[in-house]
Parts: sequence; C-alpha cells; structure tokens
Amino acid sequence: MTTLPAGDHPVHEVHAIRFAHHAPRRRVENFLGGDAHDGPMPFDYFVFVIKGPAGAVIVDTGFNAEVARKRGREFLRCPSDGLRLLGIDPQTVADVVLTHLHYDHSGNQDLFPKARFHLQAAEMAYATGPCMCHGMLRGGYDPHDIAETVRKLFEGRVVYHQGEGVVAPGITLHRVGGHTDGQQVVRVMTRKGWLVLASDATHFFENFERNIPFPWVYHVGATLEGFRRLRELAAAEALVIPGHDPQIMTRFPPSTAEAKGIVARLD
Repeated sequence: MTTLPAGDHPVHEVHAIRFAHHAPRRRVENFLGGDAHDGPMPFDYFVFVIKGPAGAVIVDTGFNAEVARKRGREFLRCPSDGLRLLGIDPQTVADVVLTHLHYDHSGNQDLFPKARFHLQAAEMAYATGPCMCHGMLRGGYDPHDIAETVRKLFEGRVVYHQGEGVVAPGITLHRVGGHTDGQQVVRVMTRKGWLVLASDATHFFENFERNIPFPWVYHVGATLEGFRRLRELAAAEALVIPGHDPQIMTRFPPSTAEAKGIVARLD
C-alpha cells in the first residue's frame, strides 16, 4: 500500500447532484445472495462535485435523456443544471474523474470540452479487453462512452493512474477494483476530515455497513477488500459516500435553498 504524503491539505466542499432515478428495484436485487427482508429499494444516480482552491473537480459524468429512455431510467435533469446551481460552468472545468466506465458514470463527456479525464489504466484495459466478450460483464458499458474516452486519449486528454494518484492537493485517487477491475474511489480533505466518494465500490450505505457486495460484481474478494480500504481512507465511516443511495439526499442538507432535492452538500 502506498503511503500518502503527510502535511497540511487544502479543505474542499463536496456536493452530490441527483440527476436520475430508478424506482422498480427490490432489496433482493441490491445484495449479493439476496436479502431476507424484501421490499422496495430504489436507485438514485449522482454526479459529484469537489470545490476547492484549485477550482471544481467533477467526479463522474452521468448519462443523458436518450440513454435513460433506452435503459428504463427516470431522467430528472441534465447534470449541468446542478452544476450551474453551484455556480459552475461545465465548459470551464479542467479536471473530471471517471471512477469507472459504466454507462451511468461516463456519459455526457461532451459537457466538459476543456477537461482532462482521470481514469485507472486497469479500467480501460478491462473495458476494452477479453472480459467484454461476456455479455454479463459488458452490459454495464455503452460502446459510445468507451469510444469517446478512447478519442480523448488520442487527443491527450486522458490521465491514466496506476493504483493511487493525485488530482490536486487534498484530492487523491485509489484503485479498489471489485465492481469493475479498474474501479477507483476519490479521497477528499474536507472540514470534517477525509471524505471518500466511493462510487460503485459500494452502491448503498447498507452494502458497506453490512459488508455485503452489490450483485453486479467482477471480483467479490476485491469488493470485500475494497470495503476495508474505504474504512482506512475515510476519517469516519459516515464519511464514506456510496454511488447510488437515495439516502444521500436525506442524510445531508441541500447545498443551497434553491438546490433542495437536487444538490446535497456532503461535507
């Protein structure tokens, strides 16, 4: 394990923009091996925003209305609408982190025409490698998003990371694998201490709290080790933020009065 640099770190704000919803889900669909107490357990979809001295860093880019119709999701708004509520113009964003390349995390790349895209090299290898010969593993990917990412690579706009990396002071990346081979999480220094945007390293708070992976998983062992790593990285378990839990909007306050129900402030 790489030792993170010691010393002072700039403090950042962290926000979650809710842009889509998937209601017809049951608890048995969200835990590997099912769940003894079945009932509704819907999905939300988020784009995350880190605001600090270096400007705004976007974590994942979501998907658009066309993809929502294709996948049977309820599209609430373009993520750019939430960004503008935070005073951020997507066209000026310099850094975007793609935690992995599934369709709900890597669409809408065109919203950020000047950005560098930070990605684990292992994720690109996985998303374009032999594992994609299997329908079960490639189902979460959209060929258009993969092609867009490759195009940016040849434009010099993809920054590959190998395990751990730094986006800016106080913002670090950590490969945990599990959900996909190149799944990474983002560690951010906030006024509450280190906060971790876990993305799909844990879909729900409950996956992490009970140490039970979400069923869509490339490697179960890596997912479980990822839970342990999340606990190491965060200042407290309450500062591990899952990728799809609707409770994000109730556990945390709105970023502004105007953003109520749209953007939550996590720090």
